[in-house]
Amino acid sequence: MTAAPRQGGSGVRTRAAPSDLIVVGGLGGLIGLFLALPVVALLLRTLASGALGFAGTPIVLDALRLSLSTTAISLVITVCLGTPLAFVLARRRFRGVGLIETVIDLPIVLPPSVAGLALLLVFGRRGYLGEPVANAGLDIAFTTVAVVLAQVFVAAPFFIRAARAGIASVDADLEDAARVDGASERQIARFVSIPLAAPALAAGLVMSWARALGEFGATIMFAGNLEGRTQTLPLAVYSEFQSGSVDRSIAAAAILVVAAAGVLVAVRSFHWGRALDLRSGA
Repeated sequence: MTAAPRQGGSGVRTRAAPSDLIVVGGLGGLIGLFLALPVVALLLRTLASGALGFAGTPIVLDALRLSLSTTAISLVITVCLGTPLAFVLARRRFRGVGLIETVIDLPIVLPPSVAGLALLLVFGRRGYLGEPVANAGLDIAFTTVAVVLAQVFVAAPFFIRAARAGIASVDADLEDAARVDGASERQIARFVSIPLAAPALAAGLVMSWARALGEFGATIMFAGNLEGRTQTLPLAVYSEFQSGSVDRSIAAAAILVVAAAGVLVAVRSFHWGRALDLRSGA
């Protein structure tokens, strides 16, 4: 296979041969089909069987409300605590930063069941912090609070990583110019760094929210599967399937797919709109 050279603005570029395009297109189409087919099959089964009508059942609605409320709370916690940490990691280099980054990334690679067990060993009634908390009259494990903590634990790293990358990509000269003009560090972050890093922050938000919404293993280990209390939508999908209510399971799964797809489309629209604004500003 050969490639024909083509002059570019900064040097010689090559144009892929037709045979290369066929191979690449075939492999790309194969993995695309593999990723899309299960989702399409789920949606088609939902429409064909009328399973979406089960979305109005109390079990599914309670699980949906709990999922939306807990993921909203976990997202607020993640942004409030993760953004300052992302700023520090992006702008400061100090001894031990590698260890901190490893600790932040660890929940991404941990099996969810291991994450849930680890949280239980810390916040459970016999955990390291569970007994002092219980003596204060508070219970964490197997409550809605445990659902939120499990979601923050598994989802926060996605936002922190994206936020750090976005903040690090901001031109430091722009921040220095704002300092020269008398802006405080808070003003620089609010009016310079965060707006310029907005696409990365938005991507981190959606990835974190999607991870929290789909969380299963850590939640069931640490919070249990109590209907109306800790049963989120993924747990409802599992419970209905285990009980033989396949249509209800499909309905709950379809809601998850539609919600996730809607958020992804919204984020991509934000990226496209921002790209158009930057071009028009240029």
